[in-house]
Amino acid sequence: MAEWSAAERAHRARSDAELIAWVDEHDQLLGALPRAQLREQQLIGRGTFILLFNRAGELCVHQRSESKAVYPGFWDLAAGGMVDAGEQYLAAAERELAEELGVRGVPLREHGRFLFDQPGNRLWCAVYSAQFDGDVNTQAVEIQQHCWLNPQQLAAHMAQFSYCPDSLQAWAFYQSGMA
Repeated sequence: MAEWSAAERAHRARSDAELIAWVDEHDQLLGALPRAQLREQQLIGRGTFILLFNRAGELCVHQRSESKAVYPGFWDLAAGGMVDAGEQYLAAAERELAEELGVRGVPLREHGRFLFDQPGNRLWCAVYSAQFDGDVNTQAVEIQQHCWLNPQQLAAHMAQFSYCPDSLQAWAFYQSGMA
């Protein structure tokens, strides 16, 4: 944590304290708990994954900041994040896309939901996709860098760098529905 900026430390503290939708193994709402408590107690929250493509079919991928509680420094195939208490999946996806990549007002297509269940990261996940051809404006406290990759470049990049396991599962879920 010593190498984090003051902004990263403050963002992490706010993030850990956010009230997140707490659900069971069947995605039934149980209440709301702080994000850090969900992780520490191995409880299930709700999350969103938004695969952002451009007209050329390239996917926007990004490298997470080192101050992230889960998968710091990993590459991510999707924008997204946790569903806040009282929030619906779609509203959370729209909010996260705007916060992380600065993309607003694009239609989101839902592809379904799946349970991601690994120690320290248990989520019911809603997967969305969108098309956007403008400039991406990343949130510096969450994202180190981003790039647009075509399918061949993406495969090579995924072989070279560590990607978030939850976004890999979201990608596989998306691809299974596109066949």
